[in-house]
Amino acid sequence: MKYLVLGSSGQIGSHFCTYLEKSGSNSAIPFDLVRDPTEDLRYNLPLLTKKMHQADFVVFLAFDVGGALYLQQYQNTYEFISNNVKLMSNAFDALRALNKPFIFASSQMANMLQSPYGILKAVGDHYTKSLNGITVKFWNVYGVERDPKKFHVITDFIKKARSHGKIEMISSGQEERQFLYAEDCCECLHKLSLNYQSIPRDKGLHITNFKWNKIIEVAEIIGRQMKVPIFPGAQAIDPTQSFKKNEPDPFILEFWHPTTSLEEGIKRVIAEMP
Repeated sequence: MKYLVLGSSGQIGSHFCTYLEKSGSNSAIPFDLVRDPTEDLRYNLPLLTKKMHQADFVVFLAFDVGGALYLQQYQNTYEFISNNVKLMSNAFDALRALNKPFIFASSQMANMLQSPYGILKAVGDHYTKSLNGITVKFWNVYGVERDPKKFHVITDFIKKARSHGKIEMISSGQEERQFLYAEDCCECLHKLSLNYQSIPRDKGLHITNFKWNKIIEVAEIIGRQMKVPIFPGAQAIDPTQSFKKNEPDPFILEFWHPTTSLEEGIKRVIAEMP
């Protein structure tokens, strides 16, 4: 099966393309602004339509997004909002015109209305529902990242440990998150695509490891593995997701189970990051 991967150079997209190629029976059609400036979802609808014609299935991962620091700095800007509105409008127009089966990558923050990012993902959820696609909600998927400006917490801590020989945290680290290794996420996306017709559209598809970890625990794991000290910050919490604590819907476990522990996943990312 041929998969058009929108956002193929991103953290999840790059892993998913590799996962497909390793499977032997599937192939990825990459599409990403970072890979090729002509592959800009905001402006090049004709090229997107051409590529989508070639695909059997579409995985919509593209979004202007990054870690907590990136969201704090940019999510309230006109450019951030405009970028995501434009890319969603074009992508969903093409999906509607060609009637392709697809998965839209939402977020567990989609009900956090204080966040422009969350609101934009909620808009994508409604687009997806109107086209009878599948919406999945990611919970802090981590893996190798290559754009330091958009690093999420795990890659940011690894970068600090490698560059400075220590991990200086912004917050005290008492806030809790659920983390999922990218390879497990890819397996889940693939299984959902294979069961596309039988997936109930009224169920929550939360892709996570279903385990809460404090940020300080993540720092301690990286500190132990990289043999560097950690220094918690003075700020009580990271405000990006702190206003509302969601609980994931376990329905996804009927199709898939995560297998990689946080310790093992972090170990792999440390080994693979340049």
